[in-house]
Amino acid sequence: MLGANDGIVSTASLIVGIAAAEASKSTVLLGAFAGLVAGAMSMAAGEYVSVSSQADTEEADLKLERDALEENPEYELAELTKIYMDRGCTRELAGQVARQLMQHDALGAHARDELGFTETHSARPIQAALASGAAFSVGAALPTLLVLLFPQGYVAVGVGATSLPLLSVLGWLSARAGGAAPLRPMLRITFWGAAAMLLTAGVGRLFGVSGL
Repeated sequence: MLGANDGIVSTASLIVGIAAAEASKSTVLLGAFAGLVAGAMSMAAGEYVSVSSQADTEEADLKLERDALEENPEYELAELTKIYMDRGCTRELAGQVARQLMQHDALGAHARDELGFTETHSARPIQAALASGAAFSVGAALPTLLVLLFPQGYVAVGVGATSLPLLSVLGWLSARAGGAAPLRPMLRITFWGAAAMLLTAGVGRLFGVSGL
């Protein structure tokens, strides 16, 4: 949702700004497509770098845990036992569970229950980059396609007026996905989307091609 929202807001704002500068429709379309590609690559690269850093941190933590298991397994057993006791197990049961899990996969048990690492939530930089870039592209494609639907003199108004309901729908979907009341997220995302478009429209009008 976040990537799609960024795609709509940034691309629609770019389109509105270029169109407000009285650029030709082909120039607006070129700018929109360039913004789509640049934005998708930026989102993908940023997500890749961020998640790669997370993966490096996870790997470093696992190395420390692996070394600790080799150097002082009894301490690590006691540490795991205490974790299960804190979750409600008796000392005897916690010790039994800790021993069995460490015999089966000591590093996996500590990674999951001490460090909080799981296979489902482990860092995957490439997957995260592709998902982020694709989400941005889908969002950016909507206002880009809208450029084709409106006459040149109405591109800015048409794209802006059509993109705001799309943002509102995204706010509603985000709220539903998170189990929250939808009104506030819808108003919030629509307000900031409108603010971004109005600001870029003002910039386009101020530094428009007619005034260069």
